[in-house]
Amino acid sequence: MSRDFLRLQHLNAHYGNALAAQDISLNIDKGELVSLLGPSGCGKTTTLRMIAGFVQPTSGEVVIDGKDVTGLAPHRRNIGVVFQSYALFPHLTVLGNVAFGLSMRAVPKAERLERARAAAELVGLGKFVDRYPGQLSGGQQQRVALARALVIEPSVLLLDEPLSNLDAHLRGEMRSEIRALQQRLSITTVFVTHDQAEALAMSDRVVVMSAGKIVEVGDPRTLCDHPTHEFTASFLGERAVITGETHEGVFTAPGFRWDGAPAGATRAVLRAARLRFSPDAGPEVFAGTVVSSAYLGDAVETDVTTPSGRVRLLTPSDQPVPPVGSACRVHALPGSITFI
Repeated sequence: MSRDFLRLQHLNAHYGNALAAQDISLNIDKGELVSLLGPSGCGKTTTLRMIAGFVQPTSGEVVIDGKDVTGLAPHRRNIGVVFQSYALFPHLTVLGNVAFGLSMRAVPKAERLERARAAAELVGLGKFVDRYPGQLSGGQQQRVALARALVIEPSVLLLDEPLSNLDAHLRGEMRSEIRALQQRLSITTVFVTHDQAEALAMSDRVVVMSAGKIVEVGDPRTLCDHPTHEFTASFLGERAVITGETHEGVFTAPGFRWDGAPAGATRAVLRAARLRFSPDAGPEVFAGTVVSSAYLGDAVETDVTTPSGRVRLLTPSDQPVPPVGSACRVHALPGSITFI
């Protein structure tokens, strides 16, 4: 697949003396949804703002559909943006908010109202066009912001943590709706989030970022099952990283011994959801002591200390968990260990 509709080429950005984004290079295909994922301060929002034109890069280029837009003002880039705060105008109705971008582009009144109504219908707000933002729920306000971004028919849609202000149930619902709408419209989309579930559920590819740099890029399943970078392995999901060494296919670390490791592997990544408590010794079983346990509804989160550090388990709540303070054995299910 050609990935050259949106191209970021060696982008760098400084805030004063601080380097906020460093050598950001990424190609995104037309119609693809790519998430920028990482902890606070990793550079993901700065990268999105460079694409939008709100931050001018110190160096590098932003190219959209073959056109260098690096020096263009935001309103000349044909980009739709949905902000974390929604940024709706409280004195305008839903219809007025959705039509605002068309007004700024001098679209004739009859046309912009028609297009605004169609965009409101697209996001399920056709019956609410005469209401004001203060009369809407958080999810409805988010839909207004999305319709306002889509009505201008942008080449690229940018979403800056648009679900972070919603409750957990509504986040899941809106996540599905946004993904379905993005696929229906086949619009090139960059989604910024610190929420792993959002990135994994919505994205064609995920860009993992840390300290202003891109660490690793891949489809969600590959990044989860076969990370190549220690930061990705430790950041995605509940995992523990054990440091050791490999000799003749055997990985060893204090308290650990596993066969089948690739030559040169120095870390074993253990996925919490694929570890189970075991009454027996045997292959891929290690010993430890339970230090904490928390009931989460569908699972029990348990931390176990080992000679090589702390390991976390997510055990289905219908399975027994040893009490805090007790010695235990942990069995690694097939596919639970990744070597890097």
